[in-house]
Amino acid sequence: MSVSSVQVTHPITPDELLQLLDGLQQRSALSEAGIILGCLALSWGLLRLWRGAQGDPHSVWFGRNIVDGVLFPVLALLLALAARRALMGVLPLTVFRLIIPILASLAVIRLTVKVLKVAFPSSQTVRVVERTVSWMAWIVTVLWVTGVMPMILGELEDITWKIGATRVSLRNLIEGALSAVLVLILSLSLSSAIETKLLKGATDNLSLRKIAANAIRAILLTLGLIMALSAAGIDLTALSVLGGAVGVGLGFGLQKLAANYVSGFVILAERSLRIGDLVKVDNFEGRITDINTRYTVLRSVTGRESIVPNELLITQRVENASLADNKLMLTTVVQVAYGTDLNSVMPRLKDAVAALPRVVQDPGPAVHLSDFAADGLELTVAFWIMDPENGQLGARSAVNLAILDTLNSMGVEIPFPQRVVHQASVA
Repeated sequence: MSVSSVQVTHPITPDELLQLLDGLQQRSALSEAGIILGCLALSWGLLRLWRGAQGDPHSVWFGRNIVDGVLFPVLALLLALAARRALMGVLPLTVFRLIIPILASLAVIRLTVKVLKVAFPSSQTVRVVERTVSWMAWIVTVLWVTGVMPMILGELEDITWKIGATRVSLRNLIEGALSAVLVLILSLSLSSAIETKLLKGATDNLSLRKIAANAIRAILLTLGLIMALSAAGIDLTALSVLGGAVGVGLGFGLQKLAANYVSGFVILAERSLRIGDLVKVDNFEGRITDINTRYTVLRSVTGRESIVPNELLITQRVENASLADNKLMLTTVVQVAYGTDLNSVMPRLKDAVAALPRVVQDPGPAVHLSDFAADGLELTVAFWIMDPENGQLGARSAVNLAILDTLNSMGVEIPFPQRVVHQASVA
């Protein structure tokens, strides 16, 4: 039996499609199918050894079960290409003509879906994009295998128009758009991987790591946009004047946005505010959970989150309870009746508050006679806590209960409001 020498590096023509159908009925197709199954099994085995027994279920490259990751179709495609090269001239390569475009489409779908799910985990649009990319990839694969794609590309190449001194075809724009999407996906994937590596297990210099991750993402996206425009055949020098005009317009129209971005980098660089600090901004108190280039996220102990523009953190006063240390002083006020022996009450109150687990011993609590009120002697109890992120109301409540128990055990009266009414005598 003679071995076909049909080239396999280009889409098949309608005549070759008939040869493809005939080739699928030959016994050699079973050999090709066995080799392809061997490539798939070898790809799974290599990735299984690489990933290990327990992998990250959210991994873009390995996925949850290896076969749903990006590396599996990519490695299988490389092995299939190597096998096709080795078998060229030995077997009529029929099944390989089908499986290679399918593996390429599967790799594109896996890469797009996985990266978008990592970059936008809570977005409902990702599912729509996933289906759109899947349908487009499989349609292009069918057109490529059937030989229709070269004719479509030729027609698109003939549709041209001029942008300035540059002539651009519809094919260039479509390829540029696809290149832009691919570069965007790769940039998001690479920047997300770098950010994960930088922030994983970081306990110090967290702000510097965050600014490095944001800068890397911005650089990668900018370079990707430039590469996409070049792939579309657009002369970048022709856009210099337009870019200058757009830049001036954006400078006036997006002053606040630009100020927030610059403020975000300033905050991260000077480390006046850090992730984990307990701050109070615009009457909202919470812990900083994230510092982005445009805004900062504060989460209060009640679970509410506030998105604060970075410019607000630069131009207004910010109370930071964690800049020097995490210690926070709280106070509570209680009144005792006039005539109470304060020399014995005040030390007992101090000892009772100091025995509470959340109260810091250094500096220890203090009890002061703060005012001679109308109804009694006003005592102010000051104490420090080390974990304000766990809430202040619970600590103050525990202190108030300890004060109440101490006064009750000593028989000290907490006076009610007293009002003296003078009644004039009737003659």
